[in-house]
Amino acid sequence: MNARRWIVRIGVLLVLLLLPRMIYPVLAVDILSWGLFALAFDLVFGYAGLLSFGHAMFWGTSGYVTANVLLRTGLPVPIAILAGTVAALVLALPTGYLSIRSAGIYFSMITLAFAQMVDFIARQADQFTGGDNGLPGIPRPALGPIHFDNPLHLYYFTLALAALGYLVAARAIESPFGQALRAIRDNRVRAQSVGYNPRVQMLVAFLLSAGLSGLAGGLHTVGHGVVSLDAVNWSTSGIVVMMTLLGGTGTLLGPLVGATLVLLLQDALAFSTSASGVVTGAVFALTVLFFRRGVVGTLLALDLRRRAGERLIGAAK
Repeated sequence: MNARRWIVRIGVLLVLLLLPRMIYPVLAVDILSWGLFALAFDLVFGYAGLLSFGHAMFWGTSGYVTANVLLRTGLPVPIAILAGTVAALVLALPTGYLSIRSAGIYFSMITLAFAQMVDFIARQADQFTGGDNGLPGIPRPALGPIHFDNPLHLYYFTLALAALGYLVAARAIESPFGQALRAIRDNRVRAQSVGYNPRVQMLVAFLLSAGLSGLAGGLHTVGHGVVSLDAVNWSTSGIVVMMTLLGGTGTLLGPLVGATLVLLLQDALAFSTSASGVVTGAVFALTVLFFRRGVVGTLLALDLRRRAGERLIGAAK
């Protein structure tokens, strides 16, 4: 099992290293940033059982802060992305503290309400957000030998930071903290009875998720050199939910696979906005109806079933 896991990891790494040679580098950057965003969302959804409808506020806030730092200060790109990530964390502290006091649909509605507030503020503060015009032409000063106008340099820089975010998420999920989150998700009362503090654990997960969402939002802004109101719109929160469910919740690889499928579909159907929406919606509906564990979750379930069958056959012999 460990050997198989390492084979999968090495295969994924090779694909990511070769990805900008197979598709447009900017699309490859989108896959990395959206994949990290979906993984960040899954930290609270798949592992803590909290369905957030407002994660766009962290993605968008980081994007705007990153853009303003680059436009107004001329600081290096990594510092701007770090500032955006910190801004997302600062925003997550009060929103998370208030949101996790509720559960179920009430938690979802509270996060959506906070996201709508951030969207309203972004529309009013047009001196910092550009309003409906957004903030185009964001400068991306070179960082030593890395030139962000070079698509390959941009991609591998994004890959390095996205991989760092992935490792942070993986470490959290596979640690005792991740086990505590699963216990709280499955039965909050039982988890509390054995010594866990659900509110503290969920707040930490919410903050970690917001920070990684901010990192992804900053990377996306740098990748495109522009940020607009779409970044804080409720539809962005909906897209990341769809990506996570399509790829498979509660799996490290699922959100990346879901983001890849959605973005490749959108790119293939870019000639028609309506066609893209219809096809993507149809794929999502079929996944929810017939593959509720998502692509990766379904494959894992089939593999477990196959190995269980092999063990039964071996025992019978």
